[in-house]
Amino acid sequence: MTEDGRRMEEEERGPGAVFQVFVLMEDLLEKLKLLDFEEDLLRRHNMRPISRLYFAIPTNPGEQFYMFSTLAAWLINKSGRDFEQPQEYDDPNVIISKILTELRSFGGTADFPPSKLKAGYGEQVCYVLDFLAERALKHIDFTWKRPTYPSEELEEEVVAEDDAELTLNKIEDEVAEEDSDNDEEQFIDLNVLKAQTSKLNESSKPGEILESNTDAAEWYLEVERVLPQLKVIVRTDNKDWRAHVDQMHQHKDGMETSLSETKGYLDKLHSEVSKTLEKVGSREKYINSQLDPLIQEYRAAQAQMSELKEQHQQVTEKVTEKTRILSELNEELEKVKQEIEEKGSSITDGAPLVKMKQALTKLKQENVQMDIRIGVVEHALLQSKLKEKSNMTRDMHAAVIPESSIGDY
Repeated sequence: MTEDGRRMEEEERGPGAVFQVFVLMEDLLEKLKLLDFEEDLLRRHNMRPISRLYFAIPTNPGEQFYMFSTLAAWLINKSGRDFEQPQEYDDPNVIISKILTELRSFGGTADFPPSKLKAGYGEQVCYVLDFLAERALKHIDFTWKRPTYPSEELEEEVVAEDDAELTLNKIEDEVAEEDSDNDEEQFIDLNVLKAQTSKLNESSKPGEILESNTDAAEWYLEVERVLPQLKVIVRTDNKDWRAHVDQMHQHKDGMETSLSETKGYLDKLHSEVSKTLEKVGSREKYINSQLDPLIQEYRAAQAQMSELKEQHQQVTEKVTEKTRILSELNEELEKVKQEIEEKGSSITDGAPLVKMKQALTKLKQENVQMDIRIGVVEHALLQSKLKEKSNMTRDMHAAVIPESSIGDY
């Protein structure tokens, strides 16, 4: 696939296609954890743990491909098939071919070139491992169970109301709440309550009009001094339903107020956006009508370009084949030229004739030496014969002389 085709495919898949490999890698890691690959594979083979981006980004292609082939073999064995564990120095093409064969036997599809897996990372690698992990989970009859949520005790959240002055109404509310919480099971005696109220009113009535002798400026300074100490922080209990109801009413009032203020702006914005969308739609139709012929021409040119690319590829293949044949013919021609040169040099070269003359001269010398040796041997043989003959003659004379001396006697 060319670069333009790959870019067009990514545009068709959407802008999130670039990040699909990270999502796929994260799902794969979760499935591997379900298969307990850390104990069964990594620690057994003394391998380092993999991260959530291990097969998504390139780090070390050789190490990543070895990890990919090891994981694939382990997952195939987990799926119930016998698959030989690949070694580090095995042929990558053979390993990829075996893995894709097992993938297709499981019903998977591999509509991508096998060279994509040789890099050891990428979407294709994550897809193959994810499919094999899914198959292994099915083989071991893995099923998802209902999630069990831990029981957590709700902690009381303390909400501090800064600069909240204690008012009489709040004090009465707190007193009423404390009385209702502490004395829920007790009955209220109205007569006693009435008597206590009347005593309180009688004691609070002054006998005469009281007049203050305090200076107003000093009183104001004293109030300013003790004012921070008079502020009381009321800590509300978030578990109380009354506080929740009050918060709901406050939020409701705030929402109604905000809605009344922003409704007019929203209506105005809605009308403006509607008008703008209508203008954009009409403008888009106009542009489409104007660019329709150009789009048709572009599609025709694109189709023609694809046809020309196919023709160019075919011509390139033919040129490559012819180039290969030409190289073979050139090699044969060089061999023939070399043989002709060797034969020509052997014909014009006088070295063999010189060698023959030297051999004849050497043979003649050896013949002369042989004749001399033969003469010496013949001479020695003649001498031995003469010596032997002389010895025989002497022996014969020696034998004759005693016989004649015996006759004389």
